[in-house]
Amino acid sequence: MTTSAQHDVPLMSDDDRAELDRLLTALAADEWPEDIGEARKFYDAWGVPVADDIKVEERPGGHLLTPPETDGSLTGLYLHGGGYVYGSLRSHGHMVGELARAARCRMFFVDYRRAPEHPYPAALDDAVAAYGSLLAEGLSAREVVLVGDSAGGGLVLATLLKLRNAGTALPAAAACISPWTDLTGSGETYRTLEHEDPMLTKPVVELVSASYRAGTPPTDPYVSPLFGDLAGLPPVFMQVGSREILLSDAQRFIDGVRGAGGTGVLEVWPGMVHVWHLHHSRLAKAREAVTRLGGWLHGQAAGAR
Repeated sequence: MTTSAQHDVPLMSDDDRAELDRLLTALAADEWPEDIGEARKFYDAWGVPVADDIKVEERPGGHLLTPPETDGSLTGLYLHGGGYVYGSLRSHGHMVGELARAARCRMFFVDYRRAPEHPYPAALDDAVAAYGSLLAEGLSAREVVLVGDSAGGGLVLATLLKLRNAGTALPAAAACISPWTDLTGSGETYRTLEHEDPMLTKPVVELVSASYRAGTPPTDPYVSPLFGDLAGLPPVFMQVGSREILLSDAQRFIDGVRGAGGTGVLEVWPGMVHVWHLHHSRLAKAREAVTRLGGWLHGQAAGAR
């Protein structure tokens, strides 16, 4: 069954615009460090603590985040963004916890190996292994959903391709926030939105791409899942901001899923920045997006049973 590519999203109010303006001012005031170690600390510092009522447990390969109310029907596997170079539980754990709450599930936050210390295929190998660990616990694939943002969103999609090609049972659904699906940087919005995106630039994207690929061609489907065979995937849901240079990455992937006969749903949120969900403590639109994403995940898992 093929599903319409575009979902309507809530319009922005005057209060929403004021919140967004304050965030844009804060983003403009920051300067990204050139040193990778310092940049990782800088990125982590943007994070806020995981909510006190979210239980965080260490487990092999990452952390398990469990909200107070789950119905036991669903487990999420989360792959964080950061260009395969940055990102951690400190930068993303708070958002993942709120997404778990919205989906009423526990969420396995995968601490995959990062470039340049561990280039491709380390992150993909870790993601596939993490999924396998959930199945080894006795979970059915239909009880699992994959979720990720930015590079983690691309990694979710590459993981689906790897699992499908290996003949492994696929999860019930996958959801991506501002996904990076094309490491060639060939999307139209890299040019048309280059002056509107306050967070990403093509040179930065090229830098982390080269760091992660370490010589692997950018058109390799396990690096850039946009170039893979997209037939036979589970339902895919994407949320992306209208001012992101990665907008066309999401649009083209959803078009590809639908063209291959699959279910693809895209939400383009007016005015929103790259992975605005990370700013849920200051943006009402981030909280709305997390709620909608969590509801979609729970509904897909229920439908797969």
